[in-house]
Amino acid sequence: MSGKAAKIAYKPVGLLLGAGAGLVSGLIFKQVWKIVGNDDDAPNATDEDRGWPEILIAAAIQGAIFAAVKATVDRAGAAGIRKATGQWPA
Repeated sequence: MSGKAAKIAYKPVGLLLGAGAGLVSGLIFKQVWKIVGNDDDAPNATDEDRGWPEILIAAAIQGAIFAAVKATVDRAGAAGIRKATGQWPA
């Protein structure tokens, strides 16, 4: 299979994996925030009862978790496509 075909094969896989990464990272963030924030609910940016530091810390943690999960899932998906097709879907 050519490199172009591997890219095409990876597109639907990448979309599904991206959606799954979003769900998984949201679940992980909720658990982390229960520990870090000592609260069951993370603050929303528009929550006037929460201060700037708490909102920005929550956003930074959420972003870091999302990026790590997405990179892990993307890398694993690309490796799976290479195993199936023999080509890296760069």
